[in-house]
Amino acid sequence: MGESETDCIFCKIVAGEIPSEFLYEDDDCVVFNDANPKTKTHLLILPKKHIPTIADLEEGDEKIMGHLIMVAKNLAAEMNLAGYQLQINVGRDGGQEVFHVHIHLMSKF
Repeated sequence: MGESETDCIFCKIVAGEIPSEFLYEDDDCVVFNDANPKTKTHLLILPKKHIPTIADLEEGDEKIMGHLIMVAKNLAAEMNLAGYQLQINVGRDGGQEVFHVHIHLMSKF
């Protein structure tokens, strides 16, 4: 359904093959600005592990998904966002454009 790791643009960003300024990085994830922001603040939070969609999650992946949510919460607090949305698109019919799980953190602030 999606790209392999070798074809995945997000895997290339994680690997440093495509330059991107990370707003946050740890052993498990990276965060950067969306190239086509829909709101004033529009960040992408993604695992370094290639997981094409939520439908492809495996046993044990709940840890990384929980971590992504905590990173989103902490970044929103650091940015003093008065309110925000977290969005995960699943599959082409669900609006997913890049097949590497990611969370959109969006705020009009």
